[in-house]
Amino acid sequence: MPTVRGSRVVVLGGYGAFGARVSERLAASPGLELVVAGRSRERAERFARELAARSGASVGAGVMDAESITADHLMAERASLVINASGPFQTQDYRVARAAIDAGAHYVDLADARGFVTGIGALDGEARRAGVLVVSGASTVPALSAAVADELAPRFAALTSVEIAISPGNSFDPGLATTQSILGSLGRPFPAGPAADPGRAYGWQQLRRRRLPGLGARWLGACDTPDRELFPRRYPGLGSVDVSAALEVGAMHLGLWALSWGVRVGLVRDPARLAAPLLRAKRVLGFLGSDVGGMTVAVEGRDQQGGPKRVEWALVARNGHGPYIPAIPSVILAKRLVAGTLSARGATPCVGLFTLGDFMGEVADLDITASVP
Repeated sequence: MPTVRGSRVVVLGGYGAFGARVSERLAASPGLELVVAGRSRERAERFARELAARSGASVGAGVMDAESITADHLMAERASLVINASGPFQTQDYRVARAAIDAGAHYVDLADARGFVTGIGALDGEARRAGVLVVSGASTVPALSAAVADELAPRFAALTSVEIAISPGNSFDPGLATTQSILGSLGRPFPAGPAADPGRAYGWQQLRRRRLPGLGARWLGACDTPDRELFPRRYPGLGSVDVSAALEVGAMHLGLWALSWGVRVGLVRDPARLAAPLLRAKRVLGFLGSDVGGMTVAVEGRDQQGGPKRVEWALVARNGHGPYIPAIPSVILAKRLVAGTLSARGATPCVGLFTLGDFMGEVADLDITASVP
């Protein structure tokens, strides 16, 4: 089995909503070769030219499809690392990761689909034999949320709950794949806790209104993310993990909440098929709301004296910089792998591979701030 070493990074889905941000950040990184790849040669070449003009870097373009990619495609590009930003991951298998392993290349993806991320360990043996690192979930959740929890955990004698809320600004265009992913989760049942937990929740339900620091009052809806499965393993004694999403424009959020009930009672069988018309409507209404988004991570537990304690970390992204947040974890890992400062090998969810300080350092040039109120 070949093992490619070097600094050539292939970003699959590299001109999409989040992949474009990954590509942009990596194009500005000295000593790194970048290939923007996707199904459309025209879009890949156009975006590669734009990046090269802006960054002064040499940026290549490639044609690859996550559904048919092989190790030969990656070896032809001399890939040392593959970043998969092609989503939606709810409908994907591990084809891309296996192609990377067979090509002797590291693999990182931006998945936030619970089953996809938590199941990546199935490739651990193959990845170790190939001497590569395979990472799933290098995104807002579980990568950044885990980095925040790791930062806050030492303040507690014991953790009892973690609550995560994510709210993008309305100006963000999520693209078709992300829209399909969101709609596909509406009204679907999922375990509220680890897989063995009998408690159930439903996508975009558990409706409640909450004031988010720096963002104001927004409606929240339940989301199924890897954190619900991974955090109880990482923090022994943790009783509950709650993850919610909030759209900035209340009418849009409530519209998805109503649609989730249509799915739950069986009136709507395939909400993902509505992705294209709903995305067009969102683009028309892009003037509503703002370009400000963010997230909060609230941790509760017991202090050293046994009393109750709560700490809430809040991040706010302005000037449309919110979409960089899910892109940054893969950028951090890519830079460390190329530099040879990340020695981990095998297949793992993206928890514990970078610190909150690493993240904040990487976004220091963006209008992104974080604090503990």
